[in-house]
Amino acid sequence: MSTSRAITVYCGANDGHNPAYRAAAYELGRHLAERGIRLIYGGGSTGLMGVLADAVLGSGGEVTGVIPSFMQNKEYIHRGLDELHVRASMHERKATMLDLADGVIALPGGIGTLEELIEAMTWTQLGIHGISCGLLDADGFWNPFMQMLDHCVTEGFVTEMTRNLVIRSSDPAWLVDALIGTRPPS
Repeated sequence: MSTSRAITVYCGANDGHNPAYRAAAYELGRHLAERGIRLIYGGGSTGLMGVLADAVLGSGGEVTGVIPSFMQNKEYIHRGLDELHVRASMHERKATMLDLADGVIALPGGIGTLEELIEAMTWTQLGIHGISCGLLDADGFWNPFMQMLDHCVTEGFVTEMTRNLVIRSSDPAWLVDALIGTRPPS
């Protein structure tokens, strides 16, 4: 199977406490594979990263992992990947993940997920790339983040246009379609 589209997904190397997060990772992975969209992600086999990669691979899809060299001994690398890119630094990792992608989706995660998402949004705002960013909102996980963005708009630090750089949905199929342009965001 050769795909021409790819989506980078940021997510936790842990499962989180809510089973809805694992379910969302699984459904997103299954949907990406069914649509023939390659997964680009952090290369790990644990937590939501592992669930996501396993779902794509188990559904016949393609998975590319991107990992910084210093994390090879700190994070268990998924051994079933179609491709693994090892980069010298986190900066190179993140740039590669965006260079390979047609869109970005963030699942629930921690500080790393937030940092990667905000950097992708910033790069879109600055015109460094034109990649759309989406949030797979499993059980309202992203509500506080959206409230913070709205607060930044209210306080005059973020424009409404910048705030709208991120698309949010609890439906993985709708979100993927909206990001890759087959369905207009609503």
